Amino acid sequence: MPFISETLAQFVHQLRYEDIPAPVRERAKDLMLDAIGIAFASTKFEFADKALAGLRFFGSGTRAVIGMPAKLALRDAVMMNGVLIHGLDYDDTHLEGVVHASASCFSCALSVAAEVNASGRDLITAYIAGLEAIARIGMVAKGGLHLNGLHPTGTIAAFASSLIAGKLMGLTEEQLVMAQGNALSTSASSSRQYSQEGAWTKRLHPGWGAAAGITAAAMARGGFIGPREVYEGEYSLYRTLTGTRYGDCDLSLATQDLGVVWESARVAIKPIPACHLVHACSDAAVALARAHAIKAADVKAIRALIPAQAVPIVCEPAAKRRRPVSSYAAQFSIYHAVAASLVRGKFGLGEMEPDVYNDPAILALGDKVTYEIDPKSEYPKYFSGEVVITLNDGRELRHREHINRGAADRPIVRDDIVIKYRDNAQMAISRARADAVCDTVLRADEMSARALEATLANPVTGENN
Repeated sequence: MPFISETLAQFVHQLRYEDIPAPVRERAKDLMLDAIGIAFASTKFEFADKALAGLRFFGSGTRAVIGMPAKLALRDAVMMNGVLIHGLDYDDTHLEGVVHASASCFSCALSVAAEVNASGRDLITAYIAGLEAIARIGMVAKGGLHLNGLHPTGTIAAFASSLIAGKLMGLTEEQLVMAQGNALSTSASSSRQYSQEGAWTKRLHPGWGAAAGITAAAMARGGFIGPREVYEGEYSLYRTLTGTRYGDCDLSLATQDLGVVWESARVAIKPIPACHLVHACSDAAVALARAHAIKAADVKAIRALIPAQAVPIVCEPAAKRRRPVSSYAAQFSIYHAVAASLVRGKFGLGEMEPDVYNDPAILALGDKVTYEIDPKSEYPKYFSGEVVITLNDGRELRHREHINRGAADRPIVRDDIVIKYRDNAQMAISRARADAVCDTVLRADEMSARALEATLANPVTGENN
């Protein structure tokens, strides 16, 4: 039997644009559009300027940054675009792989395709190849990387990006195997310590992983030899990084139905700018607020039913989660998600602002929220959630969201994706330019990668920054 690295290399090397079903190609454009809109919105936040200031230390280059007045060297541009796409935690996720797919895969495909002057079709083909890889490599771990203290996106991005970059660089099948082997040594650890402190570092992970993958592919192109047993070996990805959960890994998922079932079409677009694990409970709380006109003073207690895997990510340590110190901390708090959703009837970017997560009324209601393990959870297939409210008069109100919005079985369609894109993009650019970018992205297979990159660059008119 071939090693997983060999099977993935063969698939990626042989994949042609024409081999990909048309609906999958169209879905890829939807994912690109969603990522680009978020990147534009991110340019209006402090972390974007700070990240760019840091990367400018390494000098300038020829690759564009989405919506910002900068051109950087290839890997630095990929890093920066990854920060922008993932910066608001509003970007897409492959649920079973527990990975933010496009933040690394699109950042890598866009800049490398422009670097080698590839066509839009080549960009899309490599991007989809990367989505298939990052989803499947993530699925193998069954959440084990996350539960072992790592952010899987940053860890796995290097392997998927080595395949994306390698395909665009014209690597042979054998070189693509070596690229994955090299990625085993360039892969980022992507510690989840950020979640304990509300730090910014999670934003670095997708772009850093993509830059690591580009490095791995370039080394393979030069003839550098990496290991073959990247995923199965004694010191492989899963054995070294899943810890005691290695026994839960299923290596067959990395290649099962490859090229038949398209995991890229199952990547979930986020309807809410927060950790996916709070979405269902937020939607349940909004549904209850709208159906019953609940007043905070009438609430005795609230129970949030969540997957067991969510507890260390959005529930504990409870004292910190109940008192977010930043917008990032608010995005990872089940207490804030439920309370703010009940009080405000929605949970969007506005609910991540300091005046909201520090609102005494919302904090007081959040103190009434406790969590329980959802016995009906189908995590990671669905990120289910349920909210049960006990009122002072003894009544109990409950609402369940078993299939979270955006999941493969409850997808967000193009019309809604365009609305989300416009809402995000228009935080930074005019409606006219947002519409022009939208049209360009949805026709990306008709132009060159450099033309697409140029469309996304900061406008001369200075609409932003």
